[in-house]
Order: sequence, then structure tokens, then C-alpha cells
Amino acid sequence: MVLWKFIRGDQLGVHFRRQHIIGMFIADFVCLSKRLVIELDGGYHQLPEQQISDEERSKWLEDKGFKVIRFSNEEVLGNIEGTITSIKAFIYGTK
Repeated sequence: MVLWKFIRGDQLGVHFRRQHIIGMFIADFVCLSKRLVIELDGGYHQLPEQQISDEERSKWLEDKGFKVIRFSNEEVLGNIEGTITSIKAFIYGTK
């Protein structure tokens, strides 16, 4: 996974976990100290029923105090620098 290479360990100054269970969900990536969940969305996330499921999942996580940000696979692969910049903005409170 491309994104994991850039956020694993403490590369961004905070610790991320991959495929971490939160309640009944498995977050793609989570920084527990910042209560930040990062979700990567493939093509099937464009299906209407999946979009509803994603919204419900995000709402549940946000109700538990997490901030959820989503990126498409294409966005990560095509602009990893921009993706990392966006993640840093959430980590350091500039977004």
C-alpha cells in the first residue's frame, strides 16, 4: 500500500496504525492520539449503497470523537504529496 509507506511509524510526527478495529469497523489507518481515521476508497465506494454505508460508518466514528478523512485510490496514487500535505493539515490543526 503506497500511503502506508509514507505514514507508518512516526514519519509524520504521530503514530499511525493500519487496519485497526474501532467498534464494529476496521479503519484503514488511524492515529489514536489525534483521533484521526484515514479511509481509502476504491471504485466500489462510488456505488450508491456503498456511499450510504460509508456515510453511516463516518457518522458513527465521528460520534465517537474521531475525525474521518477519505481519499480515493486514484488521488493517493496520482498525488501522494498532496495527500500527505492534507493529512498533515489535519494532524497539526491547519484544516
